[in-house]
Amino acid sequence: MVNVAGTKQTLIAVVDEVHVEKTDEQTLRGLKLNHRERRFIKFSSVEYQGQLYMTPQDFIESVTDSEPRPRLKRRVLTERDLERFMQETPLLSKGSPDMFRTIFDKGIISYTEYLFLLSILTKPQTGFRIAFNMFDTDGNERVDKEEFLVLEKIFSTARRDRLNRALEGAVKQTEGEDGEVEEVLEDELQKSHVVDTTLLLHFFGKKGKQDLKFEEFKMFMENLQTEVLEIEFNEFSKGLPAITELDFAKILLRYTYLQSDQYEMYLERLLDRIPEGRGITFTEFKSFCQFLNTLDDFAIAMRMYTLADQPISQEEFHRAVKICTGTELSPHIVDTVFKIFDDDGDGQLSYKEFIAIMRDRLHRGFKQQQVREGWEGFKACLKEEMRQDVQQPSLT
Repeated sequence: MVNVAGTKQTLIAVVDEVHVEKTDEQTLRGLKLNHRERRFIKFSSVEYQGQLYMTPQDFIESVTDSEPRPRLKRRVLTERDLERFMQETPLLSKGSPDMFRTIFDKGIISYTEYLFLLSILTKPQTGFRIAFNMFDTDGNERVDKEEFLVLEKIFSTARRDRLNRALEGAVKQTEGEDGEVEEVLEDELQKSHVVDTTLLLHFFGKKGKQDLKFEEFKMFMENLQTEVLEIEFNEFSKGLPAITELDFAKILLRYTYLQSDQYEMYLERLLDRIPEGRGITFTEFKSFCQFLNTLDDFAIAMRMYTLADQPISQEEFHRAVKICTGTELSPHIVDTVFKIFDDDGDGQLSYKEFIAIMRDRLHRGFKQQQVREGWEGFKACLKEEMRQDVQQPSLT
C-alpha cells in the first residue's frame, strides 16, 4: 500500500533523504532499528555529546508531516545552548496549548520522551489517570523526577536487550585477523549520561526538586493533544474559524494506506453528497479526534450492539460514542462521517471499514508493518505502478 500523505513529498525529498539516511546508517552501523527509532533519527535536528535529540518543533513535525525540513546537518549543542534552553522552558504553571510552538527549537527531547509523547497523543482522557499511576511508584499522588526517569530505564533496558540480540551476528562479523572483536559503535539514541531535557525542566523545575501532581499532568496531556490538533486544523483553515467537509475528510485519510484511486473515491463520494457544506469548527474537529482515542472501546461497543456484523445507523453511532466518551458529537460531523464512509448511501455504516481506516489515522502512520517511506516508499510506488501496468489488458 502507498501512504497517501507521504506520496507527494517522497519524490521531492528522496535525494536529500537518501543522503541523510545513508549518513545515519553509517553512524548507527550494526543496529537493527524499528520504525519509531528510524523516524526519531530522521527528524532529530540536534545532538549533544554524541546523543541525538529532537527539538519541540522536530516533534511537532514528526507527527504532522511525512518528511522533516531539509537540512545540511544536525546542530551540535553546547553547554551554553542548554543553559539558554533552561531559561526558555516555561514553568509547569505556565503550560499552554502552544508551548511546543513557542519553545520551537530552543529545547531538547530524548528518544524515550519521544515515545512517551507519542503515547499521549492516542490516550483517551480516561487513560490519563492510569498513565500517571504508572509513574507514581510509591502511590503518594505525586511524581518526582526520579520516578519519571524510571520510564527511561524501562525503555532503555528493553531496547538494549533487543539490540544486543540483534548485534550478536554483527559482532561476529567484525572479528579482525588476530581474532579480536572490534568495538561496535555506541548507540546514539540512548547513552548513559543524563541531561535536563525540556520535559524534565518543565515538570520538575530547574533544580529538579518539584513534584508533578495529577491535575498538572492531566493538563499537560490535554494541552499537547490540543496543540497537535490545532496545527493540523490551522493547516487547512487558513485562519478561518472552520474547515470544509472536504478538508476534514483529507485530514482523516491523510495517514491511511489506501491506493490512490480508493483515496479519491472517498473524496469524490463526499463532494457528490455535500455539494455545499456549512463547515466544521475546531471544537467539532477536536471532539471527533478525542473520540478516536477511544476507538478500541467503540469497537467493543459495536460488536456488542450489532448482531452478525450488521451496519449501524447514525442514531446507533451517536449512542455508542456517548457510551465510550461520555460526550456527544455534533450531528453535522457524524453526518459528514457517514457521507464519507457510507458505501451505497443507504444511511448505514459498515463499522469494520470505518474502524480499520480510523486506526491508521489514530496511529498517524506509525504502524510499522505498513509504513514505507523515503527510498523504500519510492521503490514500493514504482513496483505498484509496474504491477498495474502488467495487469492492464492489451489493446492489440
